[in-house]
Amino acid sequence: MVDNPCHGFSLLLLLLPLLPFSTSAQTNSNVSLGESLSAGSSTSSWLSPSGEFAFGFQAIKNTDDAFLLAIWYEKIPEKTIVWYANGDKPVPRGSKVQLTINGDLKLNNPQGEEIWRAQSILGVVTYAAMLDTGNFVLVDRSSDHIWESFKNPSDTILPSQILELGSTLSSRQPTNYSRGRFQLRPLADGNLVLNTVFLPTNSSFDPYYVSNTGSSGYQVVFNGSTAIIYIQSLYGSIVSNLTVRSIPSTKTHYHRATIDFNGVFTQYARPKSSSSSNDYESWSIVWCIPDDICSHQEIGEGICGFNSICRIVQNRPVCKCPDQYTLDDPNNTLSGCKPDFILQGCHENQSGSPDILYRMNELLDTDWPGSADYQRLTPYSEAECQDACLYDCQCAMSTLLDSKCWKKSLPFRNGRQKSDLIVKAYLKVSSGNPPPVPVDDNPRSNSNHDVKEKDQGLFSVAAAVLLGSSIFVNFLFLSAIFMVVLMYHKKLKEKVQKPSSFETNLHSFSYKDLTEATDGFKEELGRGAFGVVYKGVLDSKLVAVKKLGRVVQEGDKEFKTELRAIGQTHHKNLVKLVGFCEEGQHRLLVYEFMSNGSLASFLFGSSSPDWYQRTQIAYGIARGLMYLHEECSIPVIHCDIKPQNTLLDDSYTARISDFGLAKLLMTDQSRTRTAIRGTKGYVAPEWFRHMPITVKVDVYSFGVMLMEIICCRKNVELEMGGDERAILTDWADDCYQEGRLDALVENDMEAMNDIGKLEKLLKVAIWCIQEEPSLRPTMRKVVQMLEGIVEVSVPPHPYLFISVVET
Repeated sequence: MVDNPCHGFSLLLLLLPLLPFSTSAQTNSNVSLGESLSAGSSTSSWLSPSGEFAFGFQAIKNTDDAFLLAIWYEKIPEKTIVWYANGDKPVPRGSKVQLTINGDLKLNNPQGEEIWRAQSILGVVTYAAMLDTGNFVLVDRSSDHIWESFKNPSDTILPSQILELGSTLSSRQPTNYSRGRFQLRPLADGNLVLNTVFLPTNSSFDPYYVSNTGSSGYQVVFNGSTAIIYIQSLYGSIVSNLTVRSIPSTKTHYHRATIDFNGVFTQYARPKSSSSSNDYESWSIVWCIPDDICSHQEIGEGICGFNSICRIVQNRPVCKCPDQYTLDDPNNTLSGCKPDFILQGCHENQSGSPDILYRMNELLDTDWPGSADYQRLTPYSEAECQDACLYDCQCAMSTLLDSKCWKKSLPFRNGRQKSDLIVKAYLKVSSGNPPPVPVDDNPRSNSNHDVKEKDQGLFSVAAAVLLGSSIFVNFLFLSAIFMVVLMYHKKLKEKVQKPSSFETNLHSFSYKDLTEATDGFKEELGRGAFGVVYKGVLDSKLVAVKKLGRVVQEGDKEFKTELRAIGQTHHKNLVKLVGFCEEGQHRLLVYEFMSNGSLASFLFGSSSPDWYQRTQIAYGIARGLMYLHEECSIPVIHCDIKPQNTLLDDSYTARISDFGLAKLLMTDQSRTRTAIRGTKGYVAPEWFRHMPITVKVDVYSFGVMLMEIICCRKNVELEMGGDERAILTDWADDCYQEGRLDALVENDMEAMNDIGKLEKLLKVAIWCIQEEPSLRPTMRKVVQMLEGIVEVSVPPHPYLFISVVET
C-alpha cells in the first residue's frame, strides 16, 4: 500500500495563537448541577481526571477581550483546540457557561443573553464530565451519555471518536473560529465526502473528494488504541482504511484529525514529550486527503475563491492572485481575487481603443478548467487568440490548446497552476495607458482617426518628394504611394473584420454528400417540430443529419443569419453544429452524434437514471440555457425545451439541441395548431395571452422538465390513476405545500437520503413555472440557486398571482 503523499511534511497551521492560559482550573472530574465558569476569571475550565483535556474558556489573541468556549489539550504548551461551540460568536469577559439546575448546558454573555446551548438533550441530566478521551458529556441517572461533544463535532475528531451518519466536520476561517467553506461528512450512500458550502447558508456544492466506498460505508471510526482512521460498515466490518501507513503509538504521541481551513482533511501526531509551544514544530502530518486539492474541480467558487490561482506546495494548497488582481479580503487567502483596474464592458462609454487600454498577459502553467467558456474559436494561433479576447468587450481571459481558443468572462473559478499543464492562458489586464484626449468635439472612432492621421502622414511625405522631382519620377512615386495606401487599408480591414465563426467553423455540404452519408436517409433517429433526424457517417465519424421542414419565406438570408448565430455558439451543454446544406429547396443541418440518445428515452425508460446523475443533467441543462439567454452575442430563445430536445453524450452530459431554429421554422410547422411555439405541457401561459415572448418561456419549460427529472415521469400521464396525479406540475406543487416530498420520489432511496437537495430542486422548479413571467427567475439565477450561490426562498403557489388578478 502506497504512503499518502502528505506524510513527512509539517503544516504551517494558521490556528490563532491564544493568550497564555495562566488561570487556575478545577480538578474534580464531575461537574454538578448549578456549577458555572466565567470567562476571564480564576476558574475558567473543567479538567479531565488525568488533566489531559480541559473544557472552558480560551481567550482569543488579536481580538478585543474575546473568548471561545472550547475543549483543548491542557498538557501541551500551545493548548491546541479540538472542539469549540461559539466560533461565530466569541463572547466578552464576564460571560458564563453553566450546567443549570434543570440540566441545561448554556453559554450566556454578561447581559444574560443566550449565545449557545447544548441541543437535543433527551433525558434528565444529573451531572457533566470532561473525559480523558477529550469528550465532554452530560450524564443521566443510568450513567448514559445523553449529550456529548463527540457527537457534535466542530472541525476535529479524536481517537475513540466516531463520526456518525448525519455528523459534519466544518472547517473554520483562516483568521478566526467562525465557520469556513469546507465540510466533511459521511453520506447515506456509503461514501465519505469533502465539499464546499455557500456561506452563510448550508447549501453544499458537489464534492471535491469522494471515498468511493460504494454503498458499504456507514460511519468513520478513529480507533482509540491504534489511532487508525477507517470507514466502517453497518455490520462492523472495515470498508476502507484512511490511515494507510504505520503511525506513532498513542502511548507516545497525541493524535487528532482536522479539516483544515484550506479544505484538506489531515491526521496529525505530536510527541507527548515535546516542549515546543509552536504548532508548526510540534504537530506533524500523518496523512491527508485529497493529496492535490487544486486538481479537484467542483461547482461553486472553487478552493481558493473566484479569480484566484491554486498551486500545491509540499502537498498543501497555496492561493494567490494573478497580476493586477488583489484579495477580496486581505486577511483571508481563500476570499478570492478582484481586478485592480476597471474592466470596461460593452455597454459603457469607453474612450480609447482596447489595444491602448489593455494588454494580454500570458500566465505560465496556469488554467481555469472549471470556468464557463462562452465561445470557442478554431483554428487560432497565439496572436489571434490574444487579439480575439483583447478586442472583445465581454472577454476577460482566453486560453489556447491545440489551436483551439476559448474565451472566458469574469468570474473565473477553480484556477490552478501546475508545471505539466500545456494550456496557454492570456489574462486581459490594464496597459497602464490613460485614454487618449479627443482632438475635437466631433465623436469619431479611434480606428478611423488613426487611419486618417496615417494617410495624412503618407501624403505629406509624398508632397515633399514631388516638389523636387521629374514628371516620370513623380508618376512612379505616386503609383507606389497609391499601392501602399491600398495595401494598408486592406490589411486594416482584414484585422478589424475577421471572418466570422460561421465562415470558418461550419462546413457547407452538398445534398449529395448528405444523401450518401445517411445511406439515402435510411436510419431515422427521431422527428420533431423542426424536421426529421437521420444517422450518418462523415469522415468516419458518426453525425446526426436533420432535414428541416419549410423554412421562413426570407429564404437564404434568414437561413444564413440564423446559422451564423448558431455556428458561433460553443458550450459543453449544447449540441455542436458541424455543418449545413442549402441547396435548392433543401435545408439540412449536420450535428455531432449523441451516442446515448435523448433524455426522454433515458428518463422515462424501464430503468431510471440514479439521483446524482439526474441532478447533474438538470444542472447541465440550466447552464446551457443560461449561455443561450445571456452569454451569446445575440440572445437565443429556444421555444421548445423538453426532454426530447435534450441529448446525452458518451459521458451522459446533457446537451441541448434544436436551439436557434425557431426563426427558421414557418409558423404552421409548430406542434400546435396555432402560431404558438413549443410542445403541449411545456408551453408557457403567455403564449395563450398574447403577451410579449421573452426568454422566460424557456424558464417555464425548464421548470416543467426539472419536475420530470426529479420524479422520473412525464408531465402529463392520464393513466397515473386519479386526477390528482395526472398533471405533474399541479401534483408536485401540492406535494410540496403538504410536505409529502416522499410521494414524488417513491422507492427512490437515493433521492430520499438527499432530501435537502430534493426540496431545493423542487422549489427552483416551482419558481420557474410561475404563471406571471416576471416572477420567474432568469436562468442565471436558476443556475445560482441550483449551485447554492443564491439561497432558494419559499416559492408562492404558481397560480396565486393570476387568481388574485382575476378576482
